[in-house]
Amino acid sequence: MSSATQSALPLRAAQRFTTRRRYLMCPPRYFTVSYSINPWMDPDRPVDTARAMAQWTALVETYRALGHTVELIDPEPGLPDMVFAANAGTVLGGVVLGARFRHMQRCAEAAHYRRWFLARGRSDVVMSDVVMPSTVNEGEGDLAWTGQLLLAGSGFRTELAAHAEAQEVLGVPVVSLRLVDPRYYHLDTCLLVLDDSPAGPLIAYHPPAFSPGSQRVLARLFPDAVIASAAAKASAAT
Repeated sequence: MSSATQSALPLRAAQRFTTRRRYLMCPPRYFTVSYSINPWMDPDRPVDTARAMAQWTALVETYRALGHTVELIDPEPGLPDMVFAANAGTVLGGVVLGARFRHMQRCAEAAHYRRWFLARGRSDVVMSDVVMPSTVNEGEGDLAWTGQLLLAGSGFRTELAAHAEAQEVLGVPVVSLRLVDPRYYHLDTCLLVLDDSPAGPLIAYHPPAFSPGSQRVLARLFPDAVIASAAAKASAAT
């Protein structure tokens, strides 16, 4: 953690306020690792689905206990990665920009989530429109709203052209960031928005996951960001 971050955090803590959020989650009822589309997936390692369900249930209960709203979508057999609901779209200002997955193993997920959003939108004043992308776009896996800017990752999953499409559909400024380490194939594996309050965004990120130019952009935009080391990433993953 940089000294700039250390001095900024107490001030941010004083300015921070509670925000009740709304989450869409998918139970890991059919979760398994039967194929490999990133360096972390190993089909030869067994998956404890019961444990995954217990952990997921505890997370849902925690969100609700804190006052957040959790919406649920039914999982589909044969789509084990559907549990990663953040990849299914980006919701901002009442508009839903759906997903278009790069790998064929996940492509069918997009239609299930689209139907959920369309059904919900007919009775939900918060959602006004659902737009499906024309280019590969893996939702909030690669798109992160800071409260002022939409940070957009590319390099492994979401295409660069999807960033321009997101700006047109969502009507917010987009900053493109290039990912260069296959271990961090989605933006949300190496960057996290900690605070999107009007006081100004606070993010945490792992610089080596980004190209040199993208590192300079992040340093310029977020000089008080929390810098995550490789050791911290490894610790979080265990």
